[in-house]
Amino acid sequence: MSDLNTLTIAEARDKLRAKEITSLELTEACLTQIEASDALNAFVHNTPDLARDQAKAADTRLGEGDAPAMCGIPLGIKDLFCTKGVPSQAASAILAGFKPEYESTVSQNLFDAGSVMLGKLNMDEFAMGSSNETSTYGNAVNPWRRGNDDAALTPGGSSGGSASAVAADLCLAATGTDTGGSIRQPAAFVGITGIKPTYGRCSRWGVVAFASSLDQAGPMTKSVRDAAIMLEAMCGHDPKDSTSADMAVPNFEAMLTGDIKGKVIGIPKEYRMDGMPEEIEKLWSNGTAMLKDAGAQIRDISLPHTKYALPAYYVIAPAEASSNLARYDGVRYGHRAKLEQGDGITEMYEKTRAEGFGHEVQRRVMIGTYVLSAGFYDAYYNRARKVRTLIKQDFETVFAQGVDAILTPATPSAAFGLGEMSDADPVQMYLNDVFTVTVNLAGLPGIAVPAGIDKQGLPLGLQLIGQPWEEGDLLNTAYALEAAAGFVAKPAKWW
Repeated sequence: MSDLNTLTIAEARDKLRAKEITSLELTEACLTQIEASDALNAFVHNTPDLARDQAKAADTRLGEGDAPAMCGIPLGIKDLFCTKGVPSQAASAILAGFKPEYESTVSQNLFDAGSVMLGKLNMDEFAMGSSNETSTYGNAVNPWRRGNDDAALTPGGSSGGSASAVAADLCLAATGTDTGGSIRQPAAFVGITGIKPTYGRCSRWGVVAFASSLDQAGPMTKSVRDAAIMLEAMCGHDPKDSTSADMAVPNFEAMLTGDIKGKVIGIPKEYRMDGMPEEIEKLWSNGTAMLKDAGAQIRDISLPHTKYALPAYYVIAPAEASSNLARYDGVRYGHRAKLEQGDGITEMYEKTRAEGFGHEVQRRVMIGTYVLSAGFYDAYYNRARKVRTLIKQDFETVFAQGVDAILTPATPSAAFGLGEMSDADPVQMYLNDVFTVTVNLAGLPGIAVPAGIDKQGLPLGLQLIGQPWEEGDLLNTAYALEAAAGFVAKPAKWW
């Protein structure tokens, strides 16, 4: 079976347990695909020897019985996760040559469950971007194409390499991180499932920080069931992360009944944006009808502070980024600029950061430093924090009124072409996050589910937003939506 790489996690798990296939066979099938996929630029640090060793260990464990669901499953790991002895650059030149001496908690949890790491995946530099065009490795490319058009499309960002790799069947699933939509937007752009769990559900320890109060790791998978299986393995309390929740992790897969009779689904009027493409509007109304047909009650709701979400996010996230990225100074690890005679420590910092950080990272660090400066702290940063509280209260009010989940579009469009968004107007790019940033500001779980195809043949996704810590309930609603939408399209292979 040469097409083992096309299996879902659930299918592979069942075949592994039934001894129909081995993890090594599964891993080799993925490694073969990765070798032939240079055109996608999804994998940036390959670890075939490590993968084979982990697969052999997984086969031994499977042979002994009682192996966890993720045992023997080949994964891609986003380059934001520190992986012991393997380059972990966050797609930035400033971390060139950095090989951590430790393992991130999320990747360690997956390895403890018997998962196999195929390599590290491309992403936007320091997770700052919506199109995977800010990476020091070059652009990741979407495996989908528009009709008969050969133009390269974005896989979304910042988890673009993860999205591309899963959609192209280079791996069975991948880790992603989501600060303002970086799991859900790329998942929607490539026709896969991506869930951002509640803030604190997955440990941030060993994940290179962008905005610490917003960052959250999650799985990017081929189905909702796979997302449930992988999320359970990734979660858990971590004393090394002060924001990690000390809560039991439920069996998310067991909660997938598909029964959503009586569930109340909120439709927020503020998400009906001016100029929203007709196809996105139609997809949203179709999704609403699907959930209603499945037995859910549909309720119009209001989230009045939604219009302030993007401005608040683009104050808070850069502020936290400028603080977090201050540690990259050329002193301890990563890139250090060549200095001329007479240069002091200030010149070393300036030259190192000018060479090591890309334009988008520089832009956000400068914005962040500006809004945190003495004269503007109250005018920008403190005001944005107050708006964030109001946005969180909007959701709390709606959930207190009996709403179980909220249905919105995942993105304002289908995938766009690489280079189509002008660097001259970064705000155009930032608008890609318009439906997703509220979820991060409020710390809520959100999931993107593929739900349709646009007239150019590109996938479109819907987003479900759930109550805090209710990922199981959210996944079940997504499971019902997935079943109703029946999305099975795959990109035609050109790479």
